[in-house]
Amino acid sequence: MKSIFLTLFLLTGSIISKAQQGFYILTGQVLHGETGTPMQGASVFAENTTIGTATDAEGNFKLWLPNGGHTISVTYSGFSTVSQRSASSDADKHIVFAIRPREVEISDVVVVSSNEVRNGWEKYGSFFYDQFIGTSQIARSCVIINPEVLKFYFSKKRNRLKIVAADPLQIQNKALGYNIRYSLDSFTHEYATGISFYSGNPLFEDVTKETGTPVNIIAFREAAYKGSVLHFMRGIFHQTLQKDSFEIQFVVRINDEEKALPLKDFYKALNYKKDITHQTVTIRPNQTEVGVIYLGEQPDDGYVQMRNDSTTQTTFQFSILSFQPQQSITIEQNGYFFDQSDLVFKEYWTWEKVGDMVPYDYGIVIDYQPAIQKMIEAMMNVKPDEAPKE
Repeated sequence: MKSIFLTLFLLTGSIISKAQQGFYILTGQVLHGETGTPMQGASVFAENTTIGTATDAEGNFKLWLPNGGHTISVTYSGFSTVSQRSASSDADKHIVFAIRPREVEISDVVVVSSNEVRNGWEKYGSFFYDQFIGTSQIARSCVIINPEVLKFYFSKKRNRLKIVAADPLQIQNKALGYNIRYSLDSFTHEYATGISFYSGNPLFEDVTKETGTPVNIIAFREAAYKGSVLHFMRGIFHQTLQKDSFEIQFVVRINDEEKALPLKDFYKALNYKKDITHQTVTIRPNQTEVGVIYLGEQPDDGYVQMRNDSTTQTTFQFSILSFQPQQSITIEQNGYFFDQSDLVFKEYWTWEKVGDMVPYDYGIVIDYQPAIQKMIEAMMNVKPDEAPKE
């Protein structure tokens, strides 16, 4: 029995200090979508978190995830990225991902031959940085390590800029102490409307994890988190919006003029409904446009200057969530929400970009103690003839 307790001591000694939120273990396998063979070395990670791993020789993987919701993505060089939503209820499931070689469409070949900008980074690099990384104080501390992977295409006919990446972007955020590997699907900017759109799969690495987080980085991370979409969604789930310095209003149009309607009961106006069994919250607001006021911080000076409006309110941050009519969203306990494509963000939240992001596991400390307790109970039930030899 000595070896059992020695193993247990080594395990608990390294993780017993972490205790706040539970976790679940997600296992699975990555296979070649055409041959069915295991894919060794595929990257499997929970998007927008610091949690990721690589598959073994049999294509197997295991992720330890905080309770709540996640988007699990699989990337492999030369293959299309695949993603799947996961939640705590998937703890006993074995998920199989099939990935396929990335196909080059004929339309893409035409774009490359006719619209590629050969000196794209020199011509559009600064613009891409501002629209993708951002222009806030924190965002300005970011560095794109490998801009050479970006390819730029400009269509005169559509007056549109499109940017794709041959490999994941490597982004260093010095202010927040994160390295980000961002598998960029594409970035487009429509000059006619001034709207930029981008999508991809980010994985964070906490570069301070081994040495300890400096005080200034802690302060910057907290500033980036406060007032963010993640902060807001967690506030809805836990019904702490007012405590967290949030207020919400309905934005309506009356006689061709937008007006804000204050709300007495935020959660009633959102049709707040909690599912105790699955630990999720569903909201479906009575109006499609929800104004979100964050009183905890003033807007960044860069945002105020960008608005160039003397009437802009500078004592709080104001954003708008636009819902589809009669459409609900579901929020997990870690602040993850779905379907994310059902929401449109406006105002301040569209100004904050990748440079101001903190991972979804920010502020969450996993509680391993229930698992340890189960391990102890299992060890205690080992019969003498089944016990390992010393």
